[in-house]
Amino acid sequence: MAMSGGKDDGAPMMEMNTTPLIDVMLVLLIMFIITIPVATHAVNIDLPAPSEVPQNVDMNPIKNKVILTQDDLILWNGTPLNQNQFVATLQQSLALPVEPELQFQPDEFASYELSAQVLRIIKGSGATKFGFVGNEQYRDFGSGPKDVNATTRVP
Repeated sequence: MAMSGGKDDGAPMMEMNTTPLIDVMLVLLIMFIITIPVATHAVNIDLPAPSEVPQNVDMNPIKNKVILTQDDLILWNGTPLNQNQFVATLQQSLALPVEPELQFQPDEFASYELSAQVLRIIKGSGATKFGFVGNEQYRDFGSGPKDVNATTRVP
């Protein structure tokens, strides 16, 4: 049993089939969208230049001492430096023909945070000759003052 969807008078079909045309146009549109580069937004920022090494820093070719004070100062052979200057001075000392020994001596009341930051900077610099100085001041660490009993509460 044959069914007819429209009139069939034997005349040729006068309407164009637009489905393949739409399919091709959609494929071209998708290819065009994929090939468009993603717009990137950039903001130009003028960053401050790192501070140079102070000219009065004493650079010893044999050994250099880094001291941390209780006031959170970094001293390089007695010269106070900020962290940027410390990094630059450390790199300058490592650029010497023979790497000098770096001695680290924190004050007994220096902050742990600054000590950790300085040790991280030293480790990241690639220094190989490194040592701790002044550990004898911590010989009685944890024992507390001599005149206080461990069971006594301090107000």
